[in-house]
Amino acid sequence: MDWRDWELFCEVVEHGGFSAATRALGHPKSSLSAAVQRLEGHLGLRLIERTTRHLRLTDEGNTIYRRIKPLFSALHDTQSEALAMSGAVVGTLRIKSPYEFGAHHAGPVACELMERYPDLTIRIDVEHEIINPIAENYDIVFAMLEAPLPSTDIVIRRVFTLERGLFAAPSLLERLGKPQTLEDLGQLPLLAGPGDKAWAITTPGGKTEHLGVERAKLVSSNAHIRLQAALAGLGVVRVTSSFTRAAVEAGSLTPLLPDHVCEPLSVHALLPTRQFVPAKVRCFLDALETHAHGGAAMVAEPLPG
Repeated sequence: MDWRDWELFCEVVEHGGFSAATRALGHPKSSLSAAVQRLEGHLGLRLIERTTRHLRLTDEGNTIYRRIKPLFSALHDTQSEALAMSGAVVGTLRIKSPYEFGAHHAGPVACELMERYPDLTIRIDVEHEIINPIAENYDIVFAMLEAPLPSTDIVIRRVFTLERGLFAAPSLLERLGKPQTLEDLGQLPLLAGPGDKAWAITTPGGKTEHLGVERAKLVSSNAHIRLQAALAGLGVVRVTSSFTRAAVEAGSLTPLLPDHVCEPLSVHALLPTRQFVPAKVRCFLDALETHAHGGAAMVAEPLPG
């Protein structure tokens, strides 16, 4: 009996089909299909009804999946705990991250670690929404938390604070004028994220004002899209300084109200609740903290537990 066939069957079901499982695992679609066919042949049961677009479990397939999936999850957890105890930085590190943080912080750290540890593979998926790392099988989920956690099974291990600023293209400022006060800024079109509440901005006198974004000209969870709109002269963007550094240096964007301070962006690292944190996770978070201290744009703060 090839237990790998059982596990690949679970992966196909978990990802909702052969094509999605192929993208996630990096295995050829033909090998996944062959594994499921072998398992069906061994059991003498039809586990999956295949159509051109959809995958549907048979009753027998659903029963087997519900019973076997927890066993493989426990096996992987045991392996992770054993590797954590051994200190080996190996295997696949699965990360979910918002675009902005992934591109400018998680991505560079991943490249550095893969050079340092040849047996480490890293997968970074871009996702703005907060997800459960246990349900989605991720080792680390980076998220901007402005609401309660979706599950008590999730723990926050660390928080990274990134400085943010206000930026606009010279073409916008030539057309509408460069703001000198928050009242002036409120007259300009704004580019916001879907979860943005009123922007908290502290004046030079230490008073925190809130700029409403209900009438934003563009709303997008993708920071790169907001940046492109700002570069096109369509509005003012509030974004991390590291994300706009190249554009500012090139003169394509201008910082606004530099004597005012925007509320920093807090990015939390969410991990599954485990007794042992795998060495690959600890190593990545440690390297990310080093990356944070290497520049003034990001500060890392360890959290208890």
